Amino acid sequence: MRRQGADLDGEARLIDAMAARGSRILGAGCGAGRVGGVLAARGHDVVGVDVDPELIEAAHRDYPDVTWLVGDLAELDLPAQGIAEGFDLIVSAGNVLTFLAPGTERAVLARLAAHLRPEGRLVTGFGAGRGYDFGTFLDDAAASGLAVELKLATWDLRPFRDGSDFLVAVFSRSRESGQ
Repeated sequence: MRRQGADLDGEARLIDAMAARGSRILGAGCGAGRVGGVLAARGHDVVGVDVDPELIEAAHRDYPDVTWLVGDLAELDLPAQGIAEGFDLIVSAGNVLTFLAPGTERAVLARLAAHLRPEGRLVTGFGAGRGYDFGTFLDDAAASGLAVELKLATWDLRPFRDGSDFLVAVFSRSRESGQ
């Protein structure tokens, strides 16, 4: 894809621009570590979690200085694994939310919200037509204690409009969630 001119680092550039140098960043559904590896190389403290052990093994091979963990986002409890400190940013790129087990979406969003520092942000991105309607997703996020800060149609900051076929959403913990 890179040889064909695809921009494989767009997600990482956006997250890096949102983060102070040395920020704690969680890659939720990190896959083989593409985004987290770039962010670690740019000076961030990155932890990546994915349910697929083969992808985590690949991430370890390609980015050995990053913490990569096998885990189900619906049951995410990093303090139980010795990672007690919250995150400045959590990124879930690559349509991760559309690959979740049906019915776990709110649990995943609530677990991610619980891992944010008080001023932290969650950034997700996924395409339309993948079985998770944008409206339902935004309702699930609100029910999980997240408040929308920004909606974009691409990782390169194009505005989200009715009919957009991709959504990049930036959330903070809502004040109503009491967190």
